[in-house]
Formats: sequence, C-alpha cells, structure tokens
Amino acid sequence: MKKYREILCAEFPDFIHKYLSLKILTRLQGVGLLCGTDWTALFKNNFFYSRFEHCVNCALIVWNFTRSKKQTLAALLHDVSTPAFSHVIDFKNGDALTQTSTENANAKMLRADSELARLLEQDNLAISDIDNYHAYPICDNEIPQLSADRLEYMFPSGAALQRIFSLGSVRRFYGDLTLTQNEFGKNEFAFRTKKIALEYFLRCMKVGMILQRNEDKVAMELFARVVETALQCGALCENELFEMSEKELIARWDKMLSESAQSENASLQDFLVHYKTFRTMKKIRRAHAAIPNHFCVNIEVKRRYINPLVITQEDAGAKRICSISRRASRLQDEFLSFHDEPFGCVEFASLK
Repeated sequence: MKKYREILCAEFPDFIHKYLSLKILTRLQGVGLLCGTDWTALFKNNFFYSRFEHCVNCALIVWNFTRSKKQTLAALLHDVSTPAFSHVIDFKNGDALTQTSTENANAKMLRADSELARLLEQDNLAISDIDNYHAYPICDNEIPQLSADRLEYMFPSGAALQRIFSLGSVRRFYGDLTLTQNEFGKNEFAFRTKKIALEYFLRCMKVGMILQRNEDKVAMELFARVVETALQCGALCENELFEMSEKELIARWDKMLSESAQSENASLQDFLVHYKTFRTMKKIRRAHAAIPNHFCVNIEVKRRYINPLVITQEDAGAKRICSISRRASRLQDEFLSFHDEPFGCVEFASLK
C-alpha cells in the first residue's frame, strides 16, 4: 500500500491526516471494495481492499493533479454512505443497473457530522464545498470517461480479481496521465501515449468482462438475498450494515450456521440455506432456463468500462482511444453487446 500510494502522490498531503480519524470514514476500513466476493469460495480474490483505502487513494489522485483541497476532500469522503458489502445492497434494493441507491445518504451524513464541520472550518471550507463529488469532473464523471474514482477502483479490482494490474503497470499507466478538456468542455484525465492508452483500455476491458459474467451476477444477487433473508429472520438489523465490519458479520453468520443448521424456524432456515450456498459455492451452471433446486439469476447489470482520452499530436487535441484504434473500437462494441447465457445458477447447499 505504501508503494502504491507513493505512485499516486509522491508526498502524502498533511492537511488530510486529521480527517482520517473521522468515524464516518474509519468505518469503511471494514467494508470491502469488491462487494462481498471476498467471502465466497466462487471467487479467489488475492487480497482484501477496503473502501477506506479506495477513498484515501482517490483523494491522493485528485490532490496530485489539482492541488485543490475542496476536490481532494470531496473525493476522500465520497463513499461514507457505503454499507457493508457495498453494491450488494444496491442489488438488494433492485438497483443492479446503476448501483447508486446507497449513495443517496452520502451528503446527508456529511452535513450531520459536527466533527467534520469543525475540521473543515480549520481549512476555511464549508460542507457545501465537499458534499457532492459529482460536482467535480476530475473526481467523478459519466462512464466511459476517466475520473479519479474510476481510475482508482480499476487498479485494485483488477489486481485482486485476476492480477490484471501490478505496481509496475500502475506506475506506467499513471505516469502517462495528464489533464485536458474533453469533448464536453470539462476537465478529464488523458493519456499522452496511444500505445499506453490502448494497453490500459484492454486491461480495463478484462475487469469489465469479469463483472458482466454470470459468476459475478450470481454472487451479487445471491448475497443480496442473503442480506434480505438475514433481515427477515433477525440475523441482521439494518443499522448494523453501518456499524459492523464485513468480517464481524461473516463471523456471526458462520457461528449461526454451525449452531443452528437444524433449526425448525422457517425464516432462519431460508437464510442459512442461502448463506451456506454463498459461502461454499465453487462453480455455477449456465442455462437457458431456471434449474430446479438451484438459485438462478437472469438480470442485466451495470457495464463498467473506460474509453480514455489520448492526446493526439496531429491536431493538438484529445480523442477517445476507440475513435483512433480499430482494435479498441471493435472490443468496445463486443463488450457492449456481450450477453452471458440467460441464466446463471448454483445448486442450493444442504444444511445436513
């Protein structure tokens, strides 16, 4: 992490330190970036990467390129409303396509924090300066543009899921970035070198494809069902998603599974079956129709991809890699039209 942060920003900005102990931020140390996939045998993530680390590193990227305290703190605090298991809760809320339902409380939580207000006053800032990171294009913009948020989460996601990124490749890609104006007249990251931009695009496409396949859909939707049944049987209270770490909740549920497998409580049994299935599944089945005695998923999910800008020498402007590379354009079209088999299914685990 130290080496990674030094790539993102050579010197850690002193003014950030006092914010790192805010409870609304430190809570995120127990919330994973990879949306619950750390806790199922279906995925073999190489490491646990927290939302806290993601927020801090987004802030470092923004500071490195802007030297703006407002934008840096907006990036640092942009995920404070993220519950345990992250976007799994969006799936539970029926929001698989945009995965933004959990963002709604972010500004409200920031405005309600008196300690944050006190710290901001020391930096001559107001809550309104930092409570909407969408207001700063470098912090956040629309897919497929490249923002600090999207840039940062792609690096650890790819590294954890399939070692798609390494420290060496991060250094190479990050070192080629600059800021420019995009076709909408807003600031955006751009690569200086077409070859490096294309390589980055190809690696991000690999990450995006992982998140489009039925394995990820099954994991997300099944864990959403786990959370829903946990709430129904009393194995979870809504507020605990913001008060307990993922590790603590998993430990509680593992204990319940070992002690209550033979319970006659129907709602508890429903929870335990879904939870054991999630924890122990190692493969899924693809099918054209739902399979009996299986948990089956047939949904569309958010497509996460990046079509980065490249500074072109011939007209001293910036163009999307897909507009100047036939290979990139073809692969983007394939990605946007990709559909896995209609159903992803996993057989329900037995509690016996």
